[in-house]
Amino acid sequence: MGDTKKLEPIEAAKRFINKHFPNCQGAVLAGSVVRGEATHTSDLDIVIFDESIASAYRESFIDFGWAIEAFVHNLTSYQYYFQMDFQNAKPSLQRMVLEGIPLRDEGVVDSIKKEARVMLENGPERWTEEMIRTKLYFITDALDDFEGCKNRAEELFIANSLGELIHEFVLRTNGCWIGSSKWIIRALKQYDVKFTEEFVEAFDDFYKTGDKSKVILLSERILEPYGGRLFEGFSSGKEKLD
Repeated sequence: MGDTKKLEPIEAAKRFINKHFPNCQGAVLAGSVVRGEATHTSDLDIVIFDESIASAYRESFIDFGWAIEAFVHNLTSYQYYFQMDFQNAKPSLQRMVLEGIPLRDEGVVDSIKKEARVMLENGPERWTEEMIRTKLYFITDALDDFEGCKNRAEELFIANSLGELIHEFVLRTNGCWIGSSKWIIRALKQYDVKFTEEFVEAFDDFYKTGDKSKVILLSERILEPYGGRLFEGFSSGKEKLD
């Protein structure tokens, strides 16, 4: 089970590297402890670069009093994950690398941090008009279901889906990265704090009282610049005959 005494985060992370990855060329400590957002359930996120590793993997440990998540890469595998995160518009690894506190660096960490910074600053790939129409259709479908549903249990999960769709639409149409779970709110705040407050208030009001009006109004306001709800005339995958 590892050492049970809980050390300070950086000290624990350094000892972890020395114990489990003594020959690595680079390692950074990332996550909530670095951002000053740690809670009593927080773990240590450590990204490791080791040229002897055949392929990337993730492994969990309990050591030095901490739950530790190790994200292990060789000196090229991280680029695949950078690209995958870029395509998903969720730059998880880029953020970890860029914000990470170096624990060891044999001349590799700075250059990888620069790669992460460039990707984060450039933002995700812009949506095409076709993609925007497709997302309008999906939001319309969820919004119609939400508005018409009379089953409380079903309403809760339709609202969940609608919230994720709205957050994605707002951020992607404004050239911003998106998130999942707690990073939905963090990504929205990075874009616009005031909008995030309205977003949270609308859904919080629904979850507390069952009143859908704020969620519906917020959704329609977001869709309005793009022509509003979209159903009639939408088509996907239809091939034209010559």
